[in-house]
Amino acid sequence: MKIAELFYSLQGEGRLLGVPSVFVRTTGCNLRCSWCDTPYTSWNPEGEEIPLDDLIARVLAYPARHAVLTGGEPMIQPQLVPLSEALRQAGWHITIETAGTVDAPVACDLMSISPKLANSTPTGDWAIRHEATRFNLPVLQTLMAKCAYQFKFVVSSPSDLTEICTLIDSLAIAPADVILMPEGTSADLLRDRARWIAPLCLEHGFRFSPRLHVDLWGNQRGV
Repeated sequence: MKIAELFYSLQGEGRLLGVPSVFVRTTGCNLRCSWCDTPYTSWNPEGEEIPLDDLIARVLAYPARHAVLTGGEPMIQPQLVPLSEALRQAGWHITIETAGTVDAPVACDLMSISPKLANSTPTGDWAIRHEATRFNLPVLQTLMAKCAYQFKFVVSSPSDLTEICTLIDSLAIAPADVILMPEGTSADLLRDRARWIAPLCLEHGFRFSPRLHVDLWGNQRGV
């Protein structure tokens, strides 16, 4: 399985913010977000081929019981299913971070779904493919039926709220399962956007998520 990063840190986003977790970041993605904060898993994919048994052993060696399977897009990795099943058998809590465009029969306790808004569409050769792929209603409905879920939206402008509300209405998502998170990798930019995102969360009953790892360590890998 090609892995861009494997590390132990605090969950920096969403419902499990602050929980010590092992992050398994796969490489490869079917989208190309203009603001992608992990281009080494999408625009310029890199990583190490790790045999599945070795990968499982490395994960289980950490002092944690929460695993985050992320990417790139982890759901396009064929070996994600046996990896998730092995972690389930070991008694771990499994979060899968996905854009919600691909389904797979994974073992999962929290499906962290981050549909990509129009603000993610790049210019150039990838624009048409990305725009056509970034939203898949049947897949989103299937993922919601698997386990507990959260919808985490990366927000860069107040105008994003219109698209978010249309999507959650179409899926009948409860406001408590919606998380707004500022887009950006600069602590200053994240704070500036948080000032107007927080009131939107209060108005609509959504949750707000900072990017704790950026606040603590800045925009760097392995945290």
